Amino acid sequence: MDKRIAIIGGGPAGLMAAEVVSGAGYFVTVYEGMPTVGRKLLMAGKSGLNLTHAEAMGDFFSRFGAARAFLEPILAAFDNAAVREWAAGLGSETFVGSSGRVFPRAMKASPLLRAWLERLAEQGVAIRTRHRWAGFEGDTLVFETPEGEVREPFDAVVLALGGASWPRLGSDAAWVPWLKARGVAVDPFRPANCGFDVDWSEHFVERFAGAPVKAVAAGPTRGEFVISRTGVEGSLVYGQSAALRDGLEVGPTALVLDLVPDRTAERLERDLARQPAKASFSSRLRKGAGLDGVKAGLVRELTGEAVRGDNGALAGAIKALAVPLVRPRPIAEAISVAGGVDLNAVDEGLMLKKLPGVFVAGEMLDWEAPTGGYLLTACLATGRAAGQGVLDHLKA
Repeated sequence: MDKRIAIIGGGPAGLMAAEVVSGAGYFVTVYEGMPTVGRKLLMAGKSGLNLTHAEAMGDFFSRFGAARAFLEPILAAFDNAAVREWAAGLGSETFVGSSGRVFPRAMKASPLLRAWLERLAEQGVAIRTRHRWAGFEGDTLVFETPEGEVREPFDAVVLALGGASWPRLGSDAAWVPWLKARGVAVDPFRPANCGFDVDWSEHFVERFAGAPVKAVAAGPTRGEFVISRTGVEGSLVYGQSAALRDGLEVGPTALVLDLVPDRTAERLERDLARQPAKASFSSRLRKGAGLDGVKAGLVRELTGEAVRGDNGALAGAIKALAVPLVRPRPIAEAISVAGGVDLNAVDEGLMLKKLPGVFVAGEMLDWEAPTGGYLLTACLATGRAAGQGVLDHLKA
C-alpha cells in the first residue's frame, strides 16, 4: 500500500501501533529520538518486567480513576489475558506472582523486545533512531538528526512520545508547545507513582536514611516503603501518591501509617499499659508495641511528650502515625505522570480532533495508574487502539 504512516516514539505504545498498522499491509516508519528503541521498557524490566496484572478486569478498570470511562473500552479490547497471549506469541511465556502481578518467565524485558523487533522487521517496519521530532511544517514532519533537519510527508501519524518523567530516556514533553500551537488542549503534567519530601530532623536522617519500613499499612493497603534523605519513597507510598499529591494541592496533607496493622488500638493500649512506669520510652515501644529501629524512630520523630506519656494517645499515634508531607518529588524522578493530551481532545479512535490523521497513544494522554502492570498494559492497549484508529481513518 502506498500510504506513508509515521509512528513517533519507539516505546511500547508506539511499537504496538506499528505492529497493528504494518500487520494490515501498510508501510510504517518508527522515528525514535534516542539511539535505540524501548529504553524505558528495558529499564522497567531490570528488576523484572511487570507486563500486566491478573486481577478481574472490573477491579483492573478501577485502577485508572477518573480516566476509567475513557479507557475501559480500550482496555477491554486488549485486556490482561490478551497481553499474556501477545507475549506468548513472542516466545515470552508468563506467570502470575503472589501479588497477582504478571511477569515473563525470563523476567527480563530484553528477550521480549528482541523478538518484538524481529516481528516488526518481518512486517516491513522501518526504524529510524536519532530522529528527534521537532514539530510540524505544513503537512510534513520535521526531525532533528545528527545529519541535520529532515522533513517527511505522512498520510497518518501516531504520536507516542511519553509523558514528562524519565527525560533521560526520552520522555521530556518537548512536544507540548507544538500541539498547543495547533490548538490541542494539554493538561499540565504532574508526578505520579512518586516519592514525597518530608522535613525530617537532621538526627533522624543521619540514623535512618535508606532504611526500609516493612509490614506497615496505609489505609487498607499493606506494604513497605523507604526513608530517604529528603522524605519517603517506595511501593506503599507510590500506591497512595495520586491522593497525596492531590491533597497537597489543596492544603496540608500527611501519609497516615499503621505501624502495627495486626493489633487493634485497644490491645495495643493494654500492652503498653503493662510496661513498668519507670521503663524507658524505647523499652515501652519495644516490649509493649514490638517497635524498634526505624519504626521506633518514626514514633519519636513524629510525636510529642504529651502523646508519649499517655498510653491511649500513644496507641492511637502508632495506629495512625501522620507523616506530614511537604511536596512531591520532582517530576523527572517520578515513575509515571498525570496530565498530557486532554482526553476530550481525541475521538474514540484516539485521533486528535484538531489534527485529522494525527493520533496519540501511551503516556502522552492524560491518564494515570498505579504500578503493578497497569501502566504498561494501558500503553500497549492505547497503542493498539491508535493503530486501529489509523486503519479506520485510512479506509474512510
